[in-house]
Amino acid sequence: MSKLNNLKTNKISRIFADQKAFIAFLTAGDPSLDKTEEFILAMADAGADLIEIGIPFSDPIAEGPVIEAANERALRVGTTTDQIFAMVKRIRAKTAIPLVFLTYMNPIFVYGGERFFATCEEVGINGVIIPDLPYEEKGEIRELAGSHGLDLITLIAPTSQDRIQMLASEATGFIYLVSSLGVTGVRSEIKTDLAAIISDIRAVTETPVAVGFGIATPEQAMTISKLADGVIVGSAIVRIIAEHGPAATPVLSDYVRTMKAALV
Repeated sequence: MSKLNNLKTNKISRIFADQKAFIAFLTAGDPSLDKTEEFILAMADAGADLIEIGIPFSDPIAEGPVIEAANERALRVGTTTDQIFAMVKRIRAKTAIPLVFLTYMNPIFVYGGERFFATCEEVGINGVIIPDLPYEEKGEIRELAGSHGLDLITLIAPTSQDRIQMLASEATGFIYLVSSLGVTGVRSEIKTDLAAIISDIRAVTETPVAVGFGIATPEQAMTISKLADGVIVGSAIVRIIAEHGPAATPVLSDYVRTMKAALV
């Protein structure tokens, strides 16, 4: 792997080096790509450490109703993968914040695996999360991602207890620990024994652990950050965008500052 690719691969893990990381998610194209670009830059300025960009898809099986509706809105205005790549290229000219795509296997397959990851490298994407990629079938995708300097982010769910060592041992960038069973969405409380799962993960890897699914309030973020290396927020951010539309920028900035400040 080239020196450039090594730098890109290491970039994600470096955000966890001396702080707890706040990771923000939004869906590209909701309500428009121009606004998505504006929102990403505003959240980066407000203190987000990494942005997950959802590529809209008609069957996002891991998503709850809030993010599913965002996918529908983005597709309705004609958002395409090529347009998203062009947006990322513009963003890269303005900020060095790590960027990760969240997508599914179908959009990658339709676009073409080699072409998809080569374009990710070209525009400056640092990693990819693929919720419907089974561990047993990830070899080819991991090779494609690695050959273009991208981290393939590992998802670990509460039901993964017997597979944690296998899943965690090969993880790069960060581990996305799913806080609760089910799909994405804001939750009033998180009952999973995250401390035990994180302890099991840390027994086999030094890859940072970030927790997502259901986190929405500063109090939840503070509690999670005492256990994990990072906190991921998606549905709460997408809900702000749904409520405020093109005028969401200042609300998002205030929300991100508040959530980042809560991490300990």
